[in-house]
Amino acid sequence: MTTTQVTVFPSASALAEGVAELFAVRASEAVAERGRFRAALAGGTTPLAAYRRLAAAPWAELVPWGSVELFFGDERSVGECDGERNDAAARDALLLRVPIPPENVHPVPALAPDGAERYEALLRARLGAPAPAIPVLDLVLLGLGEDGHTASLFPGHPAAGETERLVVRVDGAPKPPPSRVTMTLPLLNAARVVAFVVSGTGKSAALARVLAGDRALPAARVEPLDGERLFLLDRAAAGEV
Repeated sequence: MTTTQVTVFPSASALAEGVAELFAVRASEAVAERGRFRAALAGGTTPLAAYRRLAAAPWAELVPWGSVELFFGDERSVGECDGERNDAAARDALLLRVPIPPENVHPVPALAPDGAERYEALLRARLGAPAPAIPVLDLVLLGLGEDGHTASLFPGHPAAGETERLVVRVDGAPKPPPSRVTMTLPLLNAARVVAFVVSGTGKSAALARVLAGDRALPAARVEPLDGERLFLLDRAAAGEV
């Protein structure tokens, strides 16, 4: 059963602090309990402030980086050094600033024709979940688009209705770049914790629809079956929530 919790922070900087704390605390707990912490990072600009905060004291010192494995909820099909790539942005804000082993960071081979299949196979191998089992990530950070998309699951796109595959290619995305690779709802909904990180007034209308359960929006269909669904918001995004 999904447990939902909404936390409203007074500012964007306070939101970044809260996300960094969540990551550090859950990482420490997971490593203490299970020996590893497997998380998926969100793309877009909103999480970057949180990544920069996580890379600094005190949170960076609290994370057992040697036992952390990081994946990406989605990736854009652009060159590996392109600033539009989610992993490139995360690398600059966080990954180059903390002692995580490079082999524990798993970028999406988004330019490869079989990139989605390869990433699903990687997730299964690293998390010990051969088909038909579904890998269980400890924490998935997600953003929210003004249209209600999350990761690269867009309203009305077939990828948002995928029920079998865990990672798929998205062609014809309604925002550039049009080609992407994304985790799907079956994988997201197997996570122990999913945390939406939402900032700015432009997101408030979509957020209200998601919280009201409007399943026309892919983000509203993210409901971990046996986990927690957290909404971490700044005051601007919260609106009337």
